[in-house]
Amino acid sequence: MDAMNEPAPSATVASAADAPRIGFVSLGCPKALTDSELILTRLSAEGYRTSKTFEGADLVIVNTCGFIDDAVRESLDAIGEALAENGKVIVTGCLGAKTGADGGNLVRQIHPSVLAVTGPHATDEVLDAVHAHLPRPHDPFIDLVPGAFGEAGLKLTPRHYAYLKISEGCNHRCTFCIIPSMRGDLVSRPIGDVLREARALFEGGVKELLVISQDTSAYGVDVKYRTGFWEGRPIKTRMTELARALGELAAEHGAWVRLHYVYPYPHVDEVLELMAEGLVLPYLDVPFQHSHPEVLRRMKRPASGERNLERIERWRAMCPELVIRSTFIAGFPGETEEEFEHLLDFIRAARIDRAGCFAYSPVQGAAANALPGMLPAAVREERQSRFMAVAEAVSVEKLRGRIGQTLQVLVDSAPAQGRRGGVGRSYADAPEIDGTVRLLPPEKISKTLKVGEFTRARVVDAQGHDLVAVPV
Repeated sequence: MDAMNEPAPSATVASAADAPRIGFVSLGCPKALTDSELILTRLSAEGYRTSKTFEGADLVIVNTCGFIDDAVRESLDAIGEALAENGKVIVTGCLGAKTGADGGNLVRQIHPSVLAVTGPHATDEVLDAVHAHLPRPHDPFIDLVPGAFGEAGLKLTPRHYAYLKISEGCNHRCTFCIIPSMRGDLVSRPIGDVLREARALFEGGVKELLVISQDTSAYGVDVKYRTGFWEGRPIKTRMTELARALGELAAEHGAWVRLHYVYPYPHVDEVLELMAEGLVLPYLDVPFQHSHPEVLRRMKRPASGERNLERIERWRAMCPELVIRSTFIAGFPGETEEEFEHLLDFIRAARIDRAGCFAYSPVQGAAANALPGMLPAAVREERQSRFMAVAEAVSVEKLRGRIGQTLQVLVDSAPAQGRRGGVGRSYADAPEIDGTVRLLPPEKISKTLKVGEFTRARVVDAQGHDLVAVPV
């Protein structure tokens, strides 16, 4: 994700145009995006403004991703572009924590002229670097944050949806992943803080809250599910209790709650009950990664894959409307053709609604690099292609099954108040990673569409990963 954001000007601050301006680029996953939002909120509270261009900025911050090689290249290119067009660049994020071939900082090896480099989740360090190179303005009136959601701060997403990070880091040591080395072990946010931020977002007009972390199912494990407090009442720091409280808050504002990065632990069944009740969207983003027990063992995945098909069947029995999104890795070191065919059979049997697949790519610092049986790149890519062919066939079949249904759709785009149609998403579609619902012009002349509001729409066709529907 790449974003440069400029809050609306404050009419009460005459000197705002003279405030120092900062360009901002945010790359990578939603977890990195929430880090960017926090940095921007703090900077805006101190009186800094943001610039939509590198040339118009006094300094540029690049929040990087370093998870896979393509992301590393994209981040390094973004840093280079900022240096070329501005010259004063601070680097933060996951790539900032990576080392190069000589054991030194990778970013400084490639771009030695950057002003400062920090790792992820390092708001204070980023602000210290900004203060050192671009002193904060001293106008006391600028301490108000224009365009923010109160306690929730600034957001880089459209105003009708927002990401809510509930924890940082991860306790697992999957062999293909280096996130724990960059972001550390699991640290759960106090549940009262999470709920206060959620309330501020809902009160600010957010209609879809996307809950994110490295491992949402593990929320509270690090603090032994200790009891926190919310509005004077005790509440456990635990995924089920948090999901229920978020669902109740969302219901007060006619909004959605969507869960991401949910590992398939047994207590996920409790959340399925909340989905069946309508408190949480019947949508699970579950990173299965593979199906064969031996591959999962080599991956050191935290949940056994042997019973995942049973889990899915049980979940769908509890909540028939459930949509499952997942990601997988094809061509993991040592993966045999039989093990890969096992994965394809799993996709067909599990009927995964939305599936993404990476061809295994060695990541510097990952333990999987030392595993025997590294497959040629051509084999990895061929298996990824075969996987996606099967996954897309399953997805298309399921989408076509929705023709004739009437769905609630959150409108993301509606030119001319939707008289010529628009674009939205159903409960089955998370922003940017899933499909959309293409809205045709309404049948009723009086019917209008508004971005950030819900409409009912009847599905009339399925095209690729998207649905086509008529507002009713």
